[in-house]
Amino acid sequence: MSVLDTPAGAAAVRPAATGRTALVPVFVQLKLALLRNGLRQSAGRRAAYITSIVFAALFAVIQLLGLILLRGNAHVGSVVVLTAGVLAVAWAVMPLFFAAGDETLDPSRLVMLPLRPRPLITALLVASLIGIGPLFTLCLVLGSVIAVAHGAAGAAFAVVAAPLALLVCVALARAVATANSRLLTSRKGRDLAVLSGLVIAVGFQVVSFGAQRLGEAGGLSALAPVADVVRWLPPASAIGSVDSASRGLYGQAAAQLLLSLAAFVLLLWLWQRSLVKLMTAPDGSTLAAAAPTREKAGRGGFGLAALLPAGRTGTVMERSLRYIARDPKTKASWVTALAVGLIVPVVNALQGNGSVYFACLAAGMLGVQMYNQFGQDTSAFWMVALTISSRRDAYVELRARALALLLITLPFTAVVTVVTAAMVGDWTAFPGALGLSFALLGGMLGTGAVSSALFPYSIPQDGAFKNVAPGQAGLAWISIFGGMISAMVLGAPVITATVWLSVTDQHEWLWALLPAGAVYGALILWAGLRIAAPRTADRLPEILAAVSKG
Repeated sequence: MSVLDTPAGAAAVRPAATGRTALVPVFVQLKLALLRNGLRQSAGRRAAYITSIVFAALFAVIQLLGLILLRGNAHVGSVVVLTAGVLAVAWAVMPLFFAAGDETLDPSRLVMLPLRPRPLITALLVASLIGIGPLFTLCLVLGSVIAVAHGAAGAAFAVVAAPLALLVCVALARAVATANSRLLTSRKGRDLAVLSGLVIAVGFQVVSFGAQRLGEAGGLSALAPVADVVRWLPPASAIGSVDSASRGLYGQAAAQLLLSLAAFVLLLWLWQRSLVKLMTAPDGSTLAAAAPTREKAGRGGFGLAALLPAGRTGTVMERSLRYIARDPKTKASWVTALAVGLIVPVVNALQGNGSVYFACLAAGMLGVQMYNQFGQDTSAFWMVALTISSRRDAYVELRARALALLLITLPFTAVVTVVTAAMVGDWTAFPGALGLSFALLGGMLGTGAVSSALFPYSIPQDGAFKNVAPGQAGLAWISIFGGMISAMVLGAPVITATVWLSVTDQHEWLWALLPAGAVYGALILWAGLRIAAPRTADRLPEILAAVSKG
């Protein structure tokens, strides 16, 4: 919905609203109108928004009470400044991932309005204070200053520090969103939104690991060295000023508060500069800007494409690799698989309970990418179907897709296994773990080819987190989990051999599992392609209908 579609948006273009004082209530009304009209679109969206408000408010109140209960603790100063630092990082990165959740974060909607930058920034800043995020941040900031404020000086600094910290966070988010406005509305911006789930998952892993290390280090006292640095970084320095004033360090408190104030002024200046550039400078979508790209695209034969085999095999491999690099959902799936495949064994090794066999997870995560190969093409699969006129064509198509995956999965699996073995110091089990990974990878690629032919399903493109079309959830479950179980069953000989050699302490024979696992995985992949090819050629109409649904 455009800002001009609301009464408040229409009022913004009237001459009376161009002043700074008159513009603020207009944009506040605009923000409220956008929220109200968004909730009217559907009952599901209204329920999701109300639910998010309830959970955010509940979590904020719990955090507020928790910080207040820490009042008087010897290390509460470290906790509150680190909390403010985490809040600042969250405000800085969230606009890059969830810009679509707040239409007012897109200043390009205001480009055609006769508004001056300074009054516009003031109005946008005030309007930005309306929402779940600012309310949650305000609760944490209030809890932080209450926890560390002691005496009249601490209370006086707290009155200024709390709103200043909130304003710095909001201004930081606005400055980042405006500076990256054209990125956020482009294909790369949509890629960032799709990858947001990965960032959150990695963040949880980091928090979990940090909490465990914190417990091992003896509690909150371990936070002191980091907090001593963060308390001088805005907006955490504003919260730190309250702690310093409460301890009688008035000069240090004043310096910390001035740092946050200077950061706020700097962010407003950067925000204004980005806003002026956005409203006056042309973007890169013009014909002249696109000409070098077209010229570069017209010169083929360079890069990875020149190293691929000739004929259909190389063409299909290049197409698959381009999907991985350019399609947002395919890219998100691959990045998630690569990250989880590396993070899980590394984090377990750092926690002291790792095993070199955790590296097999990398093979499993990457092998899943072979499932539903035709569904990843969506409705464009009909162009691929036109080129498949025989079982031989189907075999070459599937083989080339598997080879494209192997270009990434084989070296990555080897690297993860080497890194894990080095971190846990278990080089004796390294050959067996790598051979087992290769066997599992071959099994998943082979069963993935068969599953793609027998249980294809559509992947919707209209939502970042919708991966199955309505009515096809059962097909997706059968395709992925049925194939994974089959791959485990097919890999049973190598798994059994690995377990037997380890249990019987015949570690000197584990090296034989490396070539044996690689050959066994290659045989399963070859057999899977042979089985899947005729079924793909014979079921092209059914596959095309399934992947084009929704």
